[in-house]
Amino acid sequence: MLWILLAIVALIIVVTLLLFRVEDLSHLDRHDHPVREGSPSDAHQEVLGRIRELGHSSRGLRGKARLTALRKHMDGLSDGLDLDSEFRKNHSPQGEWVIAPGVDTRRRVLYIHGGAWAAGSPRSHRAITDRLSHLANAAVFAVDYRLMPENRYMDGVRDCRKAYAWMLKHGPDGPGEARFVVVAGDSAGGSHTLGLLAWIRDNGLRQADAAVALSPSTDLTLTAPSNRDNIRTDPLLGPAFGGLSKIPLPVIWWATLAAFRVSPASAVASPVRGDLRNLPPTLIHASDTEMLLDNARRYAAKAQAEGSPVVLHTWPGMVHVWHIFVPLLPEAEEAFEDIREFLQEVEAGHGQQQAQT
Repeated sequence: MLWILLAIVALIIVVTLLLFRVEDLSHLDRHDHPVREGSPSDAHQEVLGRIRELGHSSRGLRGKARLTALRKHMDGLSDGLDLDSEFRKNHSPQGEWVIAPGVDTRRRVLYIHGGAWAAGSPRSHRAITDRLSHLANAAVFAVDYRLMPENRYMDGVRDCRKAYAWMLKHGPDGPGEARFVVVAGDSAGGSHTLGLLAWIRDNGLRQADAAVALSPSTDLTLTAPSNRDNIRTDPLLGPAFGGLSKIPLPVIWWATLAAFRVSPASAVASPVRGDLRNLPPTLIHASDTEMLLDNARRYAAKAQAEGSPVVLHTWPGMVHVWHIFVPLLPEAEEAFEDIREFLQEVEAGHGQQQAQT
């Protein structure tokens, strides 16, 4: 009987190794990524209070009731803010246009919201999309992609792909070619953003002129050190996902495969494990205290090694996707100014290239 059990265990191990083939990316951890100087502002304490409110909104609830409460709370994150953009519903593809006064609608941003692929919406992230429309002088299309668990992970991926292809030829006022295109997203949406760039390249579509990923997930195998090391310093993701550190990684991989119906080691779920050559200029933001820090570091290091113009800017002590707390948080204002400068540099570079040709 013992030999039979050992044989079964050995078979499971072999199948796991063959199925997932998780490449060791620890060599990417040796790269030096500087962190901005300074310490969190006083407003950061109020942000922490709001995060605690997020946790309280679903306390004591389970299953669908818990998810419903989380979604409702997230949708209220931008309530009460003084936003002067127009928010215009779009039905095919699903989403909303965010149009700041006077922007050039031939300039377009596809925004992919975060929320662990199970929560969030264009409404929940209006603080971000409103600011992006202003600073990019562009119409922002916030795609309302299908969420889990009601839908499959790949349904959401396909929605983002469809939205991008559509946005290249359609603006808020109807058909029309885009002149300048940006893809942006946060957290889970940051993962979709980075995965989308590779898909665009591989399928011969017009590539985005630039991309922005805020605290992105880049590796669902959870092998990056900060997934464990930063549990206690991440007030948002730590309480929600810190418990996963106690579960053996192969068990998590099988559970992810069952829930997502894609391998966590695949490039579509873990962009850092794909081909990162020939990608557009990309800006990544991360906090040095969040669990996804090394997701960002590893992606930036690998993309740079493969010749793509990817840069990572890291803030000290910020919560995961602190950008959503604009205008309350000064560091969020700094982050949006950093995005503005990045996009200006990208456009200046395009202008120089056109002048040389």
